[in-house]
Amino acid sequence: MNYVFIPGAWHGGWSWTPVAHRVRAAGHCAYTLTMPGLTLGDSPRDLRLADATDHLIHEIESRDLTDVVLVGHSWAGFPITAAAPRLTARLREIVFFSAFVPLRGQSMLAAFGPEAEAFYLSVIEADPDHGIGLDYETFRGTLMPDGPDEAARIVFEQLIPQPGGYMSEALDVDGVATLGVPVRYLLAENDTGLAAPGPELAARAGVEPIMVPGGHEALLTHPDEIAKALLG
Repeated sequence: MNYVFIPGAWHGGWSWTPVAHRVRAAGHCAYTLTMPGLTLGDSPRDLRLADATDHLIHEIESRDLTDVVLVGHSWAGFPITAAAPRLTARLREIVFFSAFVPLRGQSMLAAFGPEAEAFYLSVIEADPDHGIGLDYETFRGTLMPDGPDEAARIVFEQLIPQPGGYMSEALDVDGVATLGVPVRYLLAENDTGLAAPGPELAARAGVEPIMVPGGHEALLTHPDEIAKALLG
């Protein structure tokens, strides 16, 4: 099988590397993608959610991958949901890992409520590159509260401001539940970084959550368990 891993906001393909190594060791192919604008030196200013979706599709089609397990973390629920209808014939399974499952017409920012949406839209507008950064206190308290501070600092230093368009734009597509492609939802049991309760998000995808240990960054803190769940 071909496992294609999509990272969450502020992250690159590097965040999936520990899990991908374990998937490859089990005899599968694994690809860790970084979305446009999330490599140091990229400009996120004019990027739209469609750019992330098109990039994902291009990477799969240009490699002529089939039997694909498409795996998305956190914000990556948006591009994998958008891409899935255009990749149906190539997909073996769709896996959300502690990921947002978008509703038609609702952006990532809108999912956090009107006050948070208004605040972050002002942040995007004020930033010369139209990006959204992340401070260490928020990262440590919400996304990676477990593990030693030294490890959290190392992860935090890898983060890149998220293109504002990725967060402010909504999808105009149906969800994955009606595609006829098997879906799983892996939920980190101590995740405090989701915009809605994990069971509710899994229900949007038409499934019950499969619990795995760790918090929002469990792909880095518990790669053995995440890889085992994916392979299982």
